[in-house]
Amino acid sequence: MGQDGASAASRRGGIELAGIGKAYGSSWAVRRLDLVLGPGESLAIFGPNGAGKTTLLKILATLVAPTRGSGRVAGFDLRTEAGEIRARVALLAHGLHLYEDLTVQENLEFAAAMQRRGTAAGLLLERVGLVHVAGERVRALSSGMKRRLALAKVMLVEPTVLLLDEPFTNLDQAAVALLEAHVAEILARGGSVVMATHDLTRGYATCGRAAVLVGGRLVYEAPARAGAMEALRAAYVAATGEAGG
Repeated sequence: MGQDGASAASRRGGIELAGIGKAYGSSWAVRRLDLVLGPGESLAIFGPNGAGKTTLLKILATLVAPTRGSGRVAGFDLRTEAGEIRARVALLAHGLHLYEDLTVQENLEFAAAMQRRGTAAGLLLERVGLVHVAGERVRALSSGMKRRLALAKVMLVEPTVLLLDEPFTNLDQAAVALLEAHVAEILARGGSVVMATHDLTRGYATCGRAAVLVGGRLVYEAPARAGAMEALRAAYVAATGEAGG
């Protein structure tokens, strides 16, 4: 394979999980879960608090090891090639992991140095609408601005697989549009996206497939087709007893 072909292959997504489970003591957060998501595909996972959504994302990001089962992310084995996966995956977590005492620009420059990226921080800050607060310490920012900075860090990585945990929290309409555009960019270049969210309407509109996770098990999965939203909502209510967002 030529250099261009190898580069393209290294940027392709894809997730394969077979019988994945994660236990904390005697409690199973994820139970024998099977999932196949190809390059260029996206999945929105809905479920109540404690359903196992965040644990599943952490498994995919190799932040926690599965107790049982096997899997591959971006073509690499979850158990034996975690380093290769981490180089290709970005997780926009519910906790933002920002350095509160550094400025906005310093946070992004530090992230760029850690990732060995030469991307100009100013360009990313302009894209996420934070140029005017580049010199402000993060602790002085609003929750929405902090979410925008976390999104800029994800954009910096240019991931093959993007993992999103409640990504719409504290985002205004402009920031939501920015996130949706970034998801579309990743999918267009053959990456994969998995989103965990309570927001049925936005998650369904953003991703090509939808699933409901309850008690660590996938109880519903289907393409997110126009006009099929009510089927998802009905499945969600039946499985959780909640109305959903």
